[in-house]
Amino acid sequence: MKKLAVVAFGGNALLQAGQKGTIDEQEENAYKTSETLIKLMKRDYNLVLTHGNGPQVGNILLANQGGNQIHGIPEMPLDICVAYSQGFIGYVIEQQLRNVLLKNDMDRDILTIVTQVLVNKDDEAFNNPTKPIGPYYSKEAAEKIIAETGAKFAEDKARGGWRKLVASPKPLVISNKKSIERIAREGHIVIAVGGGGIPAFYVEPNKLQGIDAVIDKDLASALLAAQINADKLFILTDVPKVCINFNTPQEKAIDRMTISQAKKYLAEGQFAEGSMAPKIRAAINFVEMSAKDTIITKSTLLGVDDGGTRITMV
Repeated sequence: MKKLAVVAFGGNALLQAGQKGTIDEQEENAYKTSETLIKLMKRDYNLVLTHGNGPQVGNILLANQGGNQIHGIPEMPLDICVAYSQGFIGYVIEQQLRNVLLKNDMDRDILTIVTQVLVNKDDEAFNNPTKPIGPYYSKEAAEKIIAETGAKFAEDKARGGWRKLVASPKPLVISNKKSIERIAREGHIVIAVGGGGIPAFYVEPNKLQGIDAVIDKDLASALLAAQINADKLFILTDVPKVCINFNTPQEKAIDRMTISQAKKYLAEGQFAEGSMAPKIRAAINFVEMSAKDTIITKSTLLGVDDGGTRITMV
């Protein structure tokens, strides 16, 4: 019986630093990332793929804003923008993965599922928005938006601008998880939980509604992996292995660590927020929920023996 893996693509799977974000660039990146999946498939893994959407949803928000200012087109809320990004990113990955499969004489159906993820409307994250999204504004422009809407902004000094902050609540339930598992175990490839999923909550019993937030992609991927009984979670990033004392003379790559060691390193501040820390938390969550392993690695090392950092229960 084949094993089931969830593979979480990082944001650079489609759009890399310094690129403009043309469709040609994104298709080329998706093709290269898809090529790395072949090793897993040849090792008898069925696949569920997840992906980030940070750069893309930022561009959608900019287009939203421009359409409103120039043509008076109503701006769409953030949950709708996440849904937009799931559709078009899923299409790009699906098409380029199909091209890779054809090149390797492999035949699988590939299905993109626009995925809602249930969150708690009373999550503490809504009282303390921390996730930067969308375009960079001048201080004056940010203050104007704050005055008009009450939105929260934070300055990114490294990039010289102000960005809107939104809540990033904890994911609770992945919609259609039973179908995602069934389709994947039948041997087809499923693309789901794009950008962490579309955040939704019950505004009243039996009535779902979207909410203005974004969900961490790695946390949602870990939850999906646990809820579909995956045998392994792969979290792809731009470094071969997790390191402690990163970017110092004492830097050390880690081949394997238990969740207790991972928690210790997190408490020590070894992993940067907005970078490796969310991936470590997601790895811990999956291991605790499933007692299975998580591997954090670079896409080119996917499926390679001893590639990446393995996080285990003990």
